[in-house]
Amino acid sequence: MYYAGLGVSRNYEEAAKWVRKAADQENSDAEWFLGRLYDNGNGVSRDYAEALKWYRKSAEQGNSQGQFYLGTMYTIGHGVTRDYAEAVKWYRKSAEQGNADGQFALGGMYANGRGVTQDYAEAVKWYRKSAEQGNPYGQYSLGGMYLAGLGVGKNPAEAVKWFGKSAEQGNPDGQNSLGWMYLAGLGVGKNPAEAWRWFRKSAEQGNADGQFALGRMYSRGVIRDDAEAFKWYRKSAEQGNPDAENALGMMYEYGLGVSRDYAEALKWYRQAAAHGKKDAQKGIERVGKLISAK
Repeated sequence: MYYAGLGVSRNYEEAAKWVRKAADQENSDAEWFLGRLYDNGNGVSRDYAEALKWYRKSAEQGNSQGQFYLGTMYTIGHGVTRDYAEAVKWYRKSAEQGNADGQFALGGMYANGRGVTQDYAEAVKWYRKSAEQGNPYGQYSLGGMYLAGLGVGKNPAEAVKWFGKSAEQGNPDGQNSLGWMYLAGLGVGKNPAEAWRWFRKSAEQGNADGQFALGRMYSRGVIRDDAEAFKWYRKSAEQGNPDAENALGMMYEYGLGVSRDYAEALKWYRQAAAHGKKDAQKGIERVGKLISAK
């Protein structure tokens, strides 16, 4: 109640006090919840070692959510040395109990070959189990497998179906991917207006890919607005998106939506190049010559 602010003012410190009382009595749900409080620094000082401790207590009692969170600590390396094999062990325990988060996470380990031999068919299997329980991340990931044809026959229409389910639940990655499907007309009728709608939903949640896509729509789409394009490219670029960094460099170079500024253009081209955007090198050379000619 205190954590969610239901019937009382939200108070993380008070929530932590009562959750700890339950956790000290070995309530496995309270144990993983206390772990989350330490993991996020809500009501207590952030402490990954303490988070790990409480996740482990919950996991070792067989709590599937505790097992999932313990797996994430091993995946990320928070409070413990990163160990993908150990992460897989705990994700599997969670997944085999039907936990949708654990199923999604286990699918990701198979998809990326972390802690297990890469196996796209096995990844699809676990993503599907998660997706069919309504997990938006499992749905998004399953859509990605259908789009790429990994572990399953390529099927853009199925990709749209699963991206759509994820997007409708508010997953910004699902929203961005659905936007691209509408923009390209893959698995669904081409519809730039629908693309724009989903890109905006994603962008407004702070998704860097969605912000770049929305900026691109304003830069090249039906509704041309360079100032809006610049705004969204900048938001994305400030999160390190190389496509947006390159686009922002172009906006500064040509004075689109912002005053022309070669120094700023060079800065963003260089950041894009450092993040692997090959096209940015042309911008660096082009702007470098303009600055030298001054």
